[in-house]
Amino acid sequence: MPKQEKGKSHSIRPVSRRPPSWCKYEPEEVEAFIMKLAKEGHNMSSIGTVLRDQYAIPLVKPLTGKSISQTLKEADLAPAMPEDLANLVKKAQRMAVHMDRNKKDSHNKRSMVMIEAKIHKLSRYYKREGAVQKNWKYVAKIASIT
Repeated sequence: MPKQEKGKSHSIRPVSRRPPSWCKYEPEEVEAFIMKLAKEGHNMSSIGTVLRDQYAIPLVKPLTGKSISQTLKEADLAPAMPEDLANLVKKAQRMAVHMDRNKKDSHNKRSMVMIEAKIHKLSRYYKREGAVQKNWKYVAKIASIT
């Protein structure tokens, strides 16, 4: 994965670990919002975005003491596969469909190799951490294309 070395203009998380004084929600209310949004079909990152933009909750962990993923795991609403790995697998599937239609697209062939390398790297990490099963395996699509 390429390393970002240029530029520092980005948003920075708050330094304080305590909830902001202007956020008036109780931990139970925040957890209820998370459960409601998860049942509506939102993924974890979009739950955080909705809480930030619509409910003015900057970060969940300082308010509840738990992250969104921990809250969803306790309520048995967590997805079977971590969100970043699932997004990469979906991207690889879309890329494989594209590669089937466009056989001579060598630029996307390299992109497919890079995506699959990211999938293998993340899957090793998640197997080690226990987030996915030890016998989970991604079957590479690029081997069938070349």
